[in-house]
Amino acid sequence: MPVIGLLSDSHGRAAITRRAVKLLVDQGAEKLLHLGDVGSTAVIDTLVLDGQTTGRASESRLVFGNTDFDLDQMGRYATMLGIGVDHPVGTLNCGGQCIAFTHGDDESVMRSMVQQQVAYLCHGHSHEKRDERIDQTRVINPGALFRAAQHTVATLDTATDKVTFFGVDGS
Repeated sequence: MPVIGLLSDSHGRAAITRRAVKLLVDQGAEKLLHLGDVGSTAVIDTLVLDGQTTGRASESRLVFGNTDFDLDQMGRYATMLGIGVDHPVGTLNCGGQCIAFTHGDDESVMRSMVQQQVAYLCHGHSHEKRDERIDQTRVINPGALFRAAQHTVATLDTATDKVTFFGVDGS
C-alpha cells in the first residue's frame, strides 16, 4: 500500500509547491494529491513527476478549489501533462481502503464521504492542519502552502495508518 503525499492551497505559488513536491517525494510519497486552490498552470507544472524527482512517486492527481477559475482549461492542461483531474471529488483504492479527496469547501461532499464510511477523507480549504476521526473515517488536511502561520504538507502511510506533517520553507 502506498505512501500518499498531500498538499493543498498553493494559490498559484509554484516555487513553494515545487519545494513541497520534492519534500514529499523525498519522504517516500508514491502518489501525490493536490487538494485544491491550485491557482495556476505553473503549479500544475510542479506536479509533473519526471526528472525533477528521484523517488518512487509515480502519479499526481488533483481537485480544484473555490478560488480556481477556468477549470476546463486548467483541467485540460493537467490531463495533457498526465496529471489526473478528479474534480470535485476523487477516490483511490489502496489495499481495499477507500481514500476520498476533495477541496473541502462543499460541506455536502464532506458529509457524503463520511456517511459512506471511506477510510480516509483528505481535504484542504481551511489552511489549517487536521487529523481526526469522524465515525469510521479519518479526516486529514495537510495545511496550506499559502496564507498559513506555517506552510505544511503531509504524508499518509496507508500501510501503517500514520500521518506525518512537514513544514515547507519559504513562500
